Amino acid sequence: MRLVVDTHTHTYASGHAYSTIIENAKSAKSRGLSILCTTDHAGSMPGAPHYWFFANQKILPRFLEGVGIIRGCEANLLNVNGEIDLPPDALKHLDWVISSFHEPVFTPSTPKEHTDALLKVISNGLVDALGHLGNPNFDFDFDAVIKAAADNHVAVEINNSTLLGHSRRGSIDRCYEIIDVAKQYGAYITTGTDAHFCESIGEFDKTRQLLTKVGIAPEQVITHSEKQFLDFLLLRGRNRISEFDGAFDLI
Repeated sequence: MRLVVDTHTHTYASGHAYSTIIENAKSAKSRGLSILCTTDHAGSMPGAPHYWFFANQKILPRFLEGVGIIRGCEANLLNVNGEIDLPPDALKHLDWVISSFHEPVFTPSTPKEHTDALLKVISNGLVDALGHLGNPNFDFDFDAVIKAAADNHVAVEINNSTLLGHSRRGSIDRCYEIIDVAKQYGAYITTGTDAHFCESIGEFDKTRQLLTKVGIAPEQVITHSEKQFLDFLLLRGRNRISEFDGAFDLI
């Protein structure tokens, strides 16, 4: 499975990651990636940057080390109302927003409350992808949420860090189940390393293993080609990134 975009990465601005965006871009280039999404944690996560960090991403170059840069964020899912922790004046400067549960921000509750929160954040139209859903601390109704994601063109993330088993223990089998449900409903799938150090950028071995075992067609994986990813952003209502015109083989 060809994967040319890493849609979930962190810099040292997140407070518990250890590389700069330039170091991440260099690693992305060395791994053969065309596009890198930079998605530091939003402000409710301990140690995360102020929202001005995200509002000011408009100054980031569109290319670093020859790799296309997508300006993004991993926003925290705050409550059962599906609210996230970035205001509209910051969101308007971003190309890509992931929403994820994090224990320091959303205290694990019941499967119903987790399901309600995910359904609301899907329906509010502000997020493009759901991050590391496999966490057993945040159990939810797989069918209801993944169907809603498919119906609303919100991508479901395969998180390579989760599949390595270093964090969110107990997630691996659940990730396979979630992606199998995504296959059934035709939900868009995205791939992110959740890298907190540059050497993990674009490291998708466990992700490819999952995609192969579940039998996901490349057409369902938005990171399979530059065109698929950029077309997905347009489908989501994001602005066309004119700096990318002619930069990739978009046939």
